[in-house]
Amino acid sequence: MRDGRPALVRQHERMTPPGLLADWLRERGIPFEVVPSWDGAPAPDPRRYRFVASLGSPYGPNDTHEPAVAEELRLIERAVEEGVPVLGLCFGGEALSVVLGGRVERAPVPELGWREIETDDPGRIPPGPWLEWHFERFTTPPGAVELARTPDAVQAFRYGPHLGVQFHPESTVEIVSEWARADTERLARLGVEDWRALLEAPPEQQEAARAAAFRLFDAFLAEGEREPAGGAGGKERK
Repeated sequence: MRDGRPALVRQHERMTPPGLLADWLRERGIPFEVVPSWDGAPAPDPRRYRFVASLGSPYGPNDTHEPAVAEELRLIERAVEEGVPVLGLCFGGEALSVVLGGRVERAPVPELGWREIETDDPGRIPPGPWLEWHFERFTTPPGAVELARTPDAVQAFRYGPHLGVQFHPESTVEIVSEWARADTERLARLGVEDWRALLEAPPEQQEAARAAAFRLFDAFLAEGEREPAGGAGGKERK
């Protein structure tokens, strides 16, 4: 039977919209609600939703002094407890890792711009290139299955119906360009002289990234509808 519940999309800053994720939801006919985390309101009950998607953020999951971060961790923890699939994208993936017992740490090398990844399951996690924009990285949490990586960071893991990725399948060059403009001082300290060069891509590459994102989202949805709510092998997490 078709699940008519909406998806919950958690947006953590105005310049980080759901982008291609929203396009995919519309194309697949899945209703969705974009709920900001910065307004101080309690997070919705995840049981009302088909799945929860948590987007990127200027903060990291270790910034629990920020009320929005603490609230997002509580939301993801409750979703996991209730068996509601979680799709974590960059910050969302980091938060999912922490909730499941993993760690988030400063990345030795920031990953910025287009990068190809090594993937163990190209059908679920295509190799890219994907847009990246992060200065921290997560570990694969206990009981999860690592699906993809670069030399500098784990890029994707699965835990039952939940998927965390470090890259930004939902983002476009236009969206990431806004982040770069807001990050010019930090980029200068890192020695990045021309951030536009990091994001340059011909139209066919951008179209391929869109198609790859749709495949990733399709695989997440299918996995979430057949996987038990426990760990990678279905065992309940204590």
